[in-house]
Formats: sequence, C-alpha cells, structure tokens
Amino acid sequence: MTKLLEKALEEVRKLPDDRQNMLAATLLSMTQEPADEVDEETWVAIQEGLEQARRGEFASDAEMEALWRKHGVL
Repeated sequence: MTKLLEKALEEVRKLPDDRQNMLAATLLSMTQEPADEVDEETWVAIQEGLEQARRGEFASDAEMEALWRKHGVL
C-alpha cells in the first residue's frame, strides 16, 4: 500500500460511519474497472475532482445522499 493511500485511510477513519461507507463504496466502484479502460474524459473528471478536494470544495451531506439514492446505493 502506498503512503498516500495509508494517509487517506487514516483520515477516513476519523469520519462518521456513513461518510466512511460512502467513500468505501466509491473506492470499491473504482476498482471494478481496469484503469486502462477508463477513457480520457473520465480521467479528466477524476483529476478535477481531486483538485476540488485539495481546495476543500466538497459536496454537502445532503447532496451526497441524493446522489447515492439516485444510483441505488442507499
């Protein structure tokens, strides 16, 4: 496991269970598709999301709940 992933997991452990579950579902979904099959548009979107996270721009809990419900996760 990389040091960056270890650091991320340390931070995730500090979150409430529902947030941990949302992040776990996201991470697991990303492991289902080999990286070489992800198209350029998707990688650009992923990179933008990472930049938003670095800037502290996060969706609200209500927005995330709506997203998960829309996709049948909740």
